[in-house]
Amino acid sequence: MLLEGKKHQDERGIITYNNDFNASQIKRIYTIENHSTDFIRGWQGHMVEQRWFACMKGSFSISVIAVDDFTNPSKNLTVQKYLLTDDVLTYLHIPSGYITAIQAKEDNSKLLVLADFDLGEINDEFRYSLDYFDNI
Repeated sequence: MLLEGKKHQDERGIITYNNDFNASQIKRIYTIENHSTDFIRGWQGHMVEQRWFACMKGSFSISVIAVDDFTNPSKNLTVQKYLLTDDVLTYLHIPSGYITAIQAKEDNSKLLVLADFDLGEINDEFRYSLDYFDNI
């Protein structure tokens, strides 16, 4: 799921980049800034739509679950955790069929989000309470 970014620094400054990321599927771009580091945005995801996340400022913890049934998901699904930081331009790819819970780990953190469907193009948003799953 991770497309590792890189960083180059010389006398002119710093460039963070990700030459492995292919943006040809992207139709929509937005950012997320949680109001506090205590707040967790989730569980939310998509059966069809894909997302890519990259940290622009600070750092974010992103928990990810592959959903077995979007109408009635099992409560004991495996949670994968990722930490994205602003030191390199690493993208976390969230394929269709997954949900996420997103927490800023530093004040004023900003997360870039890329999506492969336009807003309102499909009805594909699923949300669950933070305490729905047993193993987080």
